[in-house]
Amino acid sequence: MTLSVFDIFKVGIGPSSSHTMGPMRAACAFVSRLRDAGQLTATQEVAVRLYGSLALTGVGHGTDRAVLMGLTGADPETVDPDAIAATVGAIRASGRIRLLGEHEVAFDEPMQLLFMQHERLPRHSNGMRFTALGEGASVLREEDYYSVGGGFIVRGDEQEAAGVVERAAPPYPFTSGADLLTLGREHGLEMYELILANERTWASEAEVRRRLLHIWEVMRACVERGFRQTGLLPGVLKVRRRAPRLYRMLTENGAPKPLDVMDWVNAYALAVNEENAAGGRVVTAPTNGAAGIVPAVLHFYHRFEPGANEAGIIRFLLVAAAMGMLYKRNASISGAEMGCQGEVGVACSMAAAGLVAALQGTSEQIENAAEIGMEHNLGLTCDPVAGLVQIPCIERNAMGSVKAINAARLAMRGDGSHKVSLDQVIATMRQTGADMSTIYKETSQGGLAVNVPEC
Repeated sequence: MTLSVFDIFKVGIGPSSSHTMGPMRAACAFVSRLRDAGQLTATQEVAVRLYGSLALTGVGHGTDRAVLMGLTGADPETVDPDAIAATVGAIRASGRIRLLGEHEVAFDEPMQLLFMQHERLPRHSNGMRFTALGEGASVLREEDYYSVGGGFIVRGDEQEAAGVVERAAPPYPFTSGADLLTLGREHGLEMYELILANERTWASEAEVRRRLLHIWEVMRACVERGFRQTGLLPGVLKVRRRAPRLYRMLTENGAPKPLDVMDWVNAYALAVNEENAAGGRVVTAPTNGAAGIVPAVLHFYHRFEPGANEAGIIRFLLVAAAMGMLYKRNASISGAEMGCQGEVGVACSMAAAGLVAALQGTSEQIENAAEIGMEHNLGLTCDPVAGLVQIPCIERNAMGSVKAINAARLAMRGDGSHKVSLDQVIATMRQTGADMSTIYKETSQGGLAVNVPEC
């Protein structure tokens, strides 16, 4: 599997990369395969079954709406979040759906979109089964898909995440933190230079920089919208947005106070994750549930670090993405597999490393910061109340952001030498996730999800 920075950072919509973006992409991929096989016009019905974590928390995560939009051909990066409710409402009212916007079929949702809460497909907790039915309810095509975190999908028994297997080999392939350090020393490259050289295998340097700055602009727009919006977030919890009030307090309350910087970091993270919870446009970093941490720390760098500039932002994103690649390859970024250590923990590690890179720390300090960021998130559970990406997810991003900045500062105060390596902590995270009870892995069957009343 050859991963790119833009596999880790993807523009999409909330509230979940694994439960919203992944299912939307899977549904679109299935009907596209029907069309490519010449089976689309013969299709009279489509049935969808959701399994495991998708079935248990899919309603709160918008999985049903995402699947319906995917069947119409919608893509998470380009779909208009404000148009989803009307489209889904029309499908439910008519019992008809236009596949890829081309071919209309019957879709009686209660019968054809089923939440299999007591079953799971063998490969991953986030499983989906799509079935196309023709005349006489004959099965034209049936395929399983898995949403494996961060918007990545895998079909059937595929060994690689869809969309990342056809690339040419980069000049500096790496599979571990140790590889990154060794390659940098051997070739005299800073870590961001190494990652940029790999990206130039697939696009020009100007295009890579343009796309990275676009990612930054989407993050900024998300924060700005999060500061403007008010009221309650959707769902039974009736959670009130806090970012707008915190923003007003920081901008209207006179002279700055000693810990205002921390409040700003909190505000940035809350703004992003409140937007995510409302189904707004966010950047997976590396997931939606943890989408506020990298933007919050990047905003901290941009606003509060002397000498912050565009080059630093690019260094930040390149190196943060490289850390995400290591977790994706050697463990998982799926809350359904690893608990929240695989989402907030990974995002904290990525942001800590990115901040050190932006501040022009050494590769050893970058690796140290990433290790610190994960070490102190090991064992973090994923237990969303009511299956919504709100409690504890929104506040947890604020905590992860502050922790990432502290990890970077600790690393920058040292020379990069430390006892626990990044590779060791990734292996520990993987084993901890394997040992963790499934009730703490995005099923809403344990932890806060069963001890906090939904309403």
